[in-house]
Amino acid sequence: MGEEVIAQPVVQPLQWQLPRKPHAVAEASAAWSAEGVLALMEMPFMALVQRAHAVHQQHFPAGDVELASLLSVKTGGCPEDCGYCPQSVHYDTGVEAGKLMDMDAVMAAARAAKAAGAARFCMGAAWRSPKDRDIEKVSELVRGVKALGLEACATLGMLTPSQAGALKDAGLDYYNHNLDTAPDFYGDIIRTREYEDRLDTLGHVRDAGLKVCCGGIVGMGETRLQRAGLIAQLASLSPAPESVPVNQLVAVPGTPLAEAEPVDPFEVVRVIAAARITMPRSRVRLSAGRRGLDEGVQALCFMAGANSIFYGDKLLVTGNPDATADRALLARLDLPITATRG
Repeated sequence: MGEEVIAQPVVQPLQWQLPRKPHAVAEASAAWSAEGVLALMEMPFMALVQRAHAVHQQHFPAGDVELASLLSVKTGGCPEDCGYCPQSVHYDTGVEAGKLMDMDAVMAAARAAKAAGAARFCMGAAWRSPKDRDIEKVSELVRGVKALGLEACATLGMLTPSQAGALKDAGLDYYNHNLDTAPDFYGDIIRTREYEDRLDTLGHVRDAGLKVCCGGIVGMGETRLQRAGLIAQLASLSPAPESVPVNQLVAVPGTPLAEAEPVDPFEVVRVIAAARITMPRSRVRLSAGRRGLDEGVQALCFMAGANSIFYGDKLLVTGNPDATADRALLARLDLPITATRG
């Protein structure tokens, strides 16, 4: 990894005009509004993909795809009411609350992930906000993962400044904390915290010197303008997130969004393309919901700038495409895999 990140200016209320000629450097310095991103997303589909691909080639000429593995180290029992999440205590989804996994079990999973080609190992825990004693335990896990030569990422909920600092001291590379959706749609999905709470945690993570992994979910009933609003919000972070996961809703029985209307797969491609153009140096990750995309649509996502995937048979508590099938698809598309360290 280690790509240089261009600082993005804060979005200001203005009328943004789409440049007549695509130019990645100019786009990287633009103040992106929701309306500006929407103008991108409403370009003719093939023209949008072509434009995003040109930006991608400029900033990632090797065209490699990063493989990241995700392990739920503490499952279920979360007090948040996120409408998409099967780990919430508010919904009956069959997911039982568990304790934090022990070191041996996590290390076994990390070694298996590395052997399968993963470059980054992410640990997720279903907490609203961890206690300091939880951070101490996770810090031990981080040190173990780093000793294997893997990049370490964690997603643990809201953090205090001191907790972010402790994770940095333990060697954590990335902290994942998604914005989920646009500010004006957030209250329709989550009521137990405010949008500003997420931005505060991202600020603490940045102040601690950690890299940011931050994205959102497509297909929760939001409008295209609201999808554009999410991308604009992400692109306005200064600097933009080093990793941007784009998730397609996995509608889990028992959650409020269980009956959500599936989003058009090509809409996911449009979101990927908009993320690539507005955040040209970020790793854009094709994340949850990839199982619902056929191989042709996944190929279009890679063409539009996706260059990272979650790799393995499970994402927290939902399914994911088989790892062997993933490697076979990348080989058929002649896409190299990002080299692991150590």
